[in-house]
Amino acid sequence: MESEASHQRPKRRKLRKLTQIPSTSSNSIPTLPDELIAAILVRVPVKYLLQFKCVSKNWFDLISSPEFVKTHLSFSAKDYTRHISLLQFERLEDSNMKYCSVSSLFHDDSVSEAFDLDCPMKNPPQGVYFSGSVNGLICLSNGFNELVIWNPSIRKFKKVLDFLPTQMGQCWFNCGFGYDEVHDDYKVVGIFSSMIKANFEAMIYSLKNDSLKTLEDFKPGLSYCGSPKFVKGKLHWITTRRGRQGITSIDLVDEKWGKLEQPCSYKEGDLNVGVLGGDLSVLCNSYERTHSDVWVMKEYGVKESWTKLYTIRFPENYTLSPPLFMYNEGEILFVFESTFAIYNTKNDSITYREVTNVDDSIEAELCIESLVCPDLQNND
Repeated sequence: MESEASHQRPKRRKLRKLTQIPSTSSNSIPTLPDELIAAILVRVPVKYLLQFKCVSKNWFDLISSPEFVKTHLSFSAKDYTRHISLLQFERLEDSNMKYCSVSSLFHDDSVSEAFDLDCPMKNPPQGVYFSGSVNGLICLSNGFNELVIWNPSIRKFKKVLDFLPTQMGQCWFNCGFGYDEVHDDYKVVGIFSSMIKANFEAMIYSLKNDSLKTLEDFKPGLSYCGSPKFVKGKLHWITTRRGRQGITSIDLVDEKWGKLEQPCSYKEGDLNVGVLGGDLSVLCNSYERTHSDVWVMKEYGVKESWTKLYTIRFPENYTLSPPLFMYNEGEILFVFESTFAIYNTKNDSITYREVTNVDDSIEAELCIESLVCPDLQNND
């Protein structure tokens, strides 16, 4: 006879009371106000914002909105840790580009490193050239008839084909890149001169309209030297005529040409136009290559406001490039051949910065992080 115990049912384990999970309805989830979320996100670097677009449709729409892009840009412009220096090498056959962090160049206890960038302009016939940078966009040219407007932060670009007057044939050109704030448009101005006959022409490209047209009031007879700089809504070139140097500008809003008076002592050496602290600047390299004078136009358009801020003396037989960046501690970033140099305005000293992964003469262009999309048809 089976025991009574063998017929007894096993005791059930007493289930523990689980902690109640809050309802997933929108009424019970604590959320931040949209205004506070936006105020936080505009302070976030671009690489994280690109990831945050996947969080939700609301975040995607917010980060992609023109208002957010402009507000984020204003924060990036004031934060030098979001500035990078793009590097172009002297070897014309090399279309690779690199970049290094501007903030790392100002740290005394660190060695900066240059990182590779995937340049959108592949295998150009005469190399890749910087034609200007504004609001995180950089304009590249291949020396012939093709331009690329590129945002390396978001890895998007716009190709501008046939940037060349059809009647010019083979020609030399010099172009600059800037922003028309009134019409919210990015524009490229090209100065063309024929290699066969004395034929000169100026063209302007509008990114917003994706259109190219001739600048009617362009007056030939000047030689446009070096890369122009964008200041106060205008592009500025150092120009020469019969051995005399001057500064020629074009307003990107009304597309009218103008002239500016150069510093009084311009005859002491070659002029190079630049930007320093948001103001138009001129770097005058002495013919002896012993020093460079830095002039700034403190009140735009007023000749008497030209002020010589610094005289930079250097032992090597080099020529300085125009200033790239001025740190708020009174330090100015330059390029010497294949080396970055920082001039300290307080003690009149020069510090050379070591940058790894760079072994050739370079040209540098300052670029800031931004969400500005150069391709209006691919603005997602």
